[in-house]
Amino acid sequence: MLDKLEFIENKYEELSIKISDPSVMANQNEWRRLCKEHAEIEIIVNKYREYKNIKENLEANREMLNEESDKEMREMIHEDIKQLELDKEAIENELRILLLPKDPNDDKNVFVEIRAGAGGEEAALFASNLFRMYTRYAERHGWKTEFMSSNETDIGGFKEVVFMLKGDSAYSKMKFESGVHRVQRVPDTESSGRIHTSTATVAVLPEVDDVEIYVDPNDLKIDVFRASGNGGQCVNTTDSAVRMTHIPTGMVVSCQDEKSQLKNKEKALKILKARLYEKAEAERNASISADRKSQVGSGDRSERIRTYNYPQGRVSDHRIGITLYRLDSFLDGDMDEIIEALVTAEQTEKMKAMGNNQ
Repeated sequence: MLDKLEFIENKYEELSIKISDPSVMANQNEWRRLCKEHAEIEIIVNKYREYKNIKENLEANREMLNEESDKEMREMIHEDIKQLELDKEAIENELRILLLPKDPNDDKNVFVEIRAGAGGEEAALFASNLFRMYTRYAERHGWKTEFMSSNETDIGGFKEVVFMLKGDSAYSKMKFESGVHRVQRVPDTESSGRIHTSTATVAVLPEVDDVEIYVDPNDLKIDVFRASGNGGQCVNTTDSAVRMTHIPTGMVVSCQDEKSQLKNKEKALKILKARLYEKAEAERNASISADRKSQVGSGDRSERIRTYNYPQGRVSDHRIGITLYRLDSFLDGDMDEIIEALVTAEQTEKMKAMGNNQ
């Protein structure tokens, strides 16, 4: 680990010199790339320098202990050494986590797709609850929400809703939300007070660059039609809605929430690229042996990941066995406790995997 850290520190110093070089700054694309790389390893370098400083202090204290004869002073030095050893151990653990292989998508914006599952109208209302939960979570983190497309029901639910979350490391937090979410509650329409179980499926897709996924325009079939539903004055007056079909895969994306046909096309293409990227990643991951996959959750849309129980006021995440008895605040976007636990669980699995491969 120390050799790797030394290499990263040397690399950081080299990059510091390069990004200050006027000849490099003249090439803005290259300069931006180097600045991004510099920023990515800065946190590791700063933590490593903190670690080295603690090691130096430890060595200095041990030398002082050997030379000191005064009992009171020796006790003080002993206490300092104990604290420095604890600090050193804590920073070593932080460095191990910082050196873990990083998901290349972690810093990206995300598309979130929520679809009502089993449960009819109640499932559609639950999908609407999840949509609100994620947008409130985004607000708490200072992210922006961009509505992409939706299929609403008459009583305010969503058969399907697609939106984008833009913000710092959005994918690194949201990627654990992919899967089946289950709700247990008494519907407003239920006169006998029986608890119903409904589901909604969530898919979280990283935004992809044109470089990562190229879509040949000749592979697209684009139909335009008049928008329907709650769309404002332009609904049913212009052919602004777009249905985009990717012929090789049969994937279909519809967008009608913008008044402009061009904007709906742009949004549909963004969603299509994200879905194609997800498909390619799923195929690639399927070839990876099971022991190398994260045990936190596969991200598979068919995997049941969480239950929201209204009568008991609890939310349970089945992947890490955690239950919180504060359903209301969780549905209001206060999700950090479970999200952070999932991040920690993933890091633990990665550390185990690294240990097994060494």
